[in-house]
Amino acid sequence: MDFILDNPETEQKFQQIIVLIKSYKNGEIADMMKQKGLGYKQIWGASVIDLREIARRFEPDHLLALKLWNKQWRETMILATLLDEPALITEEQMDFWTKSFDNTEIAEQASANLWVKTKFAFVKSLEWCRGKKHLIRFTGIHLMGRLAISSNSAINEMFEPFFGELHTLAKDAQLNTVLYRTVVALGSRSTGLNIQCIELARLLKENANENAAKLGADLFSELTSDYFQDAIKNKKA
Repeated sequence: MDFILDNPETEQKFQQIIVLIKSYKNGEIADMMKQKGLGYKQIWGASVIDLREIARRFEPDHLLALKLWNKQWRETMILATLLDEPALITEEQMDFWTKSFDNTEIAEQASANLWVKTKFAFVKSLEWCRGKKHLIRFTGIHLMGRLAISSNSAINEMFEPFFGELHTLAKDAQLNTVLYRTVVALGSRSTGLNIQCIELARLLKENANENAAKLGADLFSELTSDYFQDAIKNKKA
C-alpha cells in the first residue's frame, strides 16, 4: 500500500469521529457482541444505523478511511468502509484489509459498502473464493452476491466463472448461509442466470457430499418455485 502523509484537516475529522463514536456507546450491546466472539480491538456498541448517520456528516476521504481502519475499533473499521473513496482503492488495500478480517460482520460491511464499488470487485471476488482462509472465501462469496444485486451494468457472462467455485465451496457447511443467499441473488438477476443457478442446484443435489446435496435441494426448491419464477419473468435473459 502507498504511504500517505497525514494532515491537520484529516486529523481533526478523525478526532471528531472518535468523539461521535463514543457518544453512541452502548455497553449492553458491546457486551453482547463480545460474547458472540466478534474479534475487534474495541467495541463501543454503536449500531450500523448510528454509524451510517455519522458517515453522512463527512465527505468521502481516502486518508481518513485509512486512519479509521488503522484504529482497529469495530466502529472505526465499519466507518472506514463507509467513508473510503472506491476510485482510490488498490488491489493491495483490498487484499490487506480482507486478510485481516476477524469476523463475518466486518467482511459483510466491507463487501457491501466498499468492495462492490471498486473496479477490482469481480476479479477479487473470484480470487477470494479460492482463498485458503474461511473468512476470505466468505468475503468472495458475499461480494459476488452484492455484485449480483447492485452491478447493473454487468452482463450475465461476467458471473459465469463463479459457478465452478460455488459448486466446490458448497461442500463447506460454514458457508451455507452466505452461499445460499448469493445463489438466490444470482438467480434473481435475470432469467438467464436463473437457469444457470437451477442447473447448479441440480448438480449439487446429486453431489456425494451430504452438505452440498442438502444445500442443492434447498436452492432447487427456492429457484424453481412459482413465486420465484413469477418475480423474474419480466427480466431480460
